[in-house]
Amino acid sequence: MAVFRGFQALRPTPEKASCVASLPYDVVSREEAYALGKSNPDSFLHVERAEIDCPKEMDMYDEAVYRKAEENLQKMIKEGTLVEDKKRCFYIYELIRKGKSQTGFVGCSSIDDYQNGVIRRHELTRTEKEKDRIRHMEVCCANTSPVFLTCRYTEKLLMLLESFKQTHRPVYDFTAEDEITHRVWVVDEEEEIKIAEEEFGKIPSLYIADGHHRAASAVKTGLKYREENPDYTGEEEFNYFLSVVFPCEQLTILPYHRIVTDLNGITEKAFIGSLKFNFELMLMPGFPCKPVEKHCMGMYTGGQWYHLKAWKDVYEKKDEISQLDVSILQDKVLRPVLGIEEPTTDKRLRFAGGNMKLRQLQEMADETGGVAFVMFPVEMEDIMKIADEGKLMPPKSTWFEPKLRSGLFVHKLNKENKENKKKRAVIPVENLQRKTS
Repeated sequence: MAVFRGFQALRPTPEKASCVASLPYDVVSREEAYALGKSNPDSFLHVERAEIDCPKEMDMYDEAVYRKAEENLQKMIKEGTLVEDKKRCFYIYELIRKGKSQTGFVGCSSIDDYQNGVIRRHELTRTEKEKDRIRHMEVCCANTSPVFLTCRYTEKLLMLLESFKQTHRPVYDFTAEDEITHRVWVVDEEEEIKIAEEEFGKIPSLYIADGHHRAASAVKTGLKYREENPDYTGEEEFNYFLSVVFPCEQLTILPYHRIVTDLNGITEKAFIGSLKFNFELMLMPGFPCKPVEKHCMGMYTGGQWYHLKAWKDVYEKKDEISQLDVSILQDKVLRPVLGIEEPTTDKRLRFAGGNMKLRQLQEMADETGGVAFVMFPVEMEDIMKIADEGKLMPPKSTWFEPKLRSGLFVHKLNKENKENKKKRAVIPVENLQRKTS
């Protein structure tokens, strides 16, 4: 059963919340981060993407960048932009996108639950991406952004969530520039905290929706702190990591589209002909093609849109992974026809989140004379079933919207081990040797 508990959040004052809240570190490019940070000195990107406050020629993984992140975090605390709550609380976080609300509890998940499979994952993580977040957490001594989890809520937990929203005023209520509304409530009453912890304790599994690398990095950071503190009790904050848990039925999953820069040296006619072995093709003149059901996808190449529907023998009687549309595309088109053997590293393949307009995909394909594939979103039940069976989905299978904002909650890690904190004292950026990329 899941362990999910409250914590003393380091969070912005109400008047600063909308300015501090930033998009996640991994959905903005370096250039976008520079622009956003320059226009907003309070943006949490100054912590999450601290390279924006370092020389532009500096490697974004330079040690000085991580030290700058810590420096910026401490500055926000010193200036009173971020203030730590005086007691352990839960928090309720609501996001509203296009009139649809998703609301969940913010708290801390157990690294042991991650290790023993109570927290279930459906994607592989890459070591090089983990290293970045591990070092970031070590130097900042904090989880600076939450992991996005989901589960099947108990009835009592759902009732608590809704009743608290109805009877209490939010501490934050703002609409960001992308027209997504963010609301936060502080659950600081002992009875409600107790009920929430007990109800989460009845839930057998939590599922990572988004943030696999953040979760893996947080767990490895916690395990490292355990090694440094062999007398740990299990109650220390480094045994837990910052999470938001939403009811699974409230989530919106968008697809992850694919764009290939070329046709692998074959003619457009030959490429189209190769698809007929596995798909029913229909020309869709005049407008972009968006699939409306499983085992279908839109395709754009050579100035034309097509609708592709996989023949039944392509997916029937296959396992859950092989039935996924992203697997069908990889196994029947990308690998055998277009020569994409490793989708995570092949520079000819680009991924586009489901919030990207289809006309933009068309333009990207036209730029290089390649092909764009418009995917149908994976269903949450499929994700949970695959995770329950201990299987992994292909990379870039899901895109969740809306994205959780960073900076609204920070979880300090090493509170009970002050000596270790002293050992990790901040080194001024100017005293570090700078490497250039």
